[in-house]
Amino acid sequence: MATVAFALTFWAWNLIAPLASDLAENIGASSFAQSFMVAVPVIVGSLGRVPVGALTDRYGARVMFPLVTALTIVPVLLLTLVDHSAAGLLIVGFFLGLGGTTFAIGVPLVNSWFPPSRRGLALGVFGMGMGGTALSGFFTPRIYQHGENLPFYVVAVALAVCAVLAALLITDRPGRAVPTTPLAARLAAAGELRVTWELSALYAIGFGGVVAFGVYLPTYLKTFYELSPTDAGTKAAGFALVTVVFRPIGGSLSDRVHPAVVTAWALAVVALLGIVQAFDPDLYPVGTIALLIMAAGLGATSGSVFALVSRVTPQAQVGSVTGIVGAVGGLGGFVPPLVMGAIYSAKDSYAIGFMLLAMLALAGCVYSYGRMRDAGTQGAA
Repeated sequence: MATVAFALTFWAWNLIAPLASDLAENIGASSFAQSFMVAVPVIVGSLGRVPVGALTDRYGARVMFPLVTALTIVPVLLLTLVDHSAAGLLIVGFFLGLGGTTFAIGVPLVNSWFPPSRRGLALGVFGMGMGGTALSGFFTPRIYQHGENLPFYVVAVALAVCAVLAALLITDRPGRAVPTTPLAARLAAAGELRVTWELSALYAIGFGGVVAFGVYLPTYLKTFYELSPTDAGTKAAGFALVTVVFRPIGGSLSDRVHPAVVTAWALAVVALLGIVQAFDPDLYPVGTIALLIMAAGLGATSGSVFALVSRVTPQAQVGSVTGIVGAVGGLGGFVPPLVMGAIYSAKDSYAIGFMLLAMLALAGCVYSYGRMRDAGTQGAA
C-alpha cells in the first residue's frame, strides 16, 4: 500500500514536467521560465521531506500517508484552473511539491515493520514507487491528448481512492518509539548525527544521479547522438526503468552483504562506465551498454543507501534522517545537468562532465567502503 501511494503521489508531483512545453505555449513562457516552472515542485518536494519525515516520527504513517495523499488532490485539481496563467502555475506548482514528500513517510514505516535482515529488500521494493515519475512521463501526455484537464482529473480520482485505502490499510507498528521533543529539536538532533550527512552525500550521488539522468539524458542523446525527440525519450525511459528495477536488487543484496559494501561496488561500476562514456563511444552497442549499466549501478546505490540508513540510524530518528537524506538526494540531481550543460556550451564536449561524474562516484565508493562499513553499531542497538 505504501509503494502504491508513493507511486501515485510521485505521479502527481511530476504532472507539470511532461506537459511543460504545452503549458509554456499556453502562457507564452520563455525557455528559462519553463525550466523554473518544472523545477519549483521538485525543489519544494525535496525540501519538504525534512519536516514531513520528522512529523512521521511523531504522528506515524497511518496519519501522514492518507493526509498527504489527500492534500495533494487540492493542487492537482487547481491545475485545471491555472493552466493558462504563469503566476498561477508557479503558485500551484509550489503546493504540488507536497506530493514529493511521501518518500519520507514510507521509509520509516517500512523500516519499522521489517527485521534488519529483510529491510534492504523491503525498502528497495518501496523505493520502486519512484517509478511514478516515469508513469507520469509516459501516461500524462497521452491522456492530455484526449482533454487538457483529463490527466488532472484522472490523477485526482486515483489519489482520492488511494487516500481512502491508505487510511484503511496502513498501520504503524505497535509499540513504535514516539518522540516527544519538539519538531525543531528533532531536526536539529538528526542534523547533528554525522551519519546523516554521510548518507546524504552518498544518496546525492546515487539518487541524484538518477534524477540528473532523468532530466538531462534526453537532451544529451538528442544533442550528442542526434536522436529524434521520440527516440531519445524512449531510451531515457528505458534508463529510468533499469534504475527502478535495480533499486530493490541493491536493497536485497544489502540484506546479504553489508550495504556499505554494496554501495561501494555499485559506485565503482558507475565510475568505470562514466570513464567509458567520457571517451564518446558510438551509441550502438558500447554507449547503450555503458548507459544502461550506469543506470543499474545508480539504481542499486539508491537501494543500498537506504538499507544503510536503517542500519546506522537510531529507530526513533529514521523519519527525520530520511527527510534530510531524501531532500539532499533530490536536490543533488539539479547540479549535474547544470554542469553538463555549461561544460558542453564552453567545450562542445560532454567528456569532462562524465569524468567528473566518474571521480565523484569513485570518491563515494572509497568513502563507503573505507568508512561506512564500521558505522552503525549504535544505530543497530
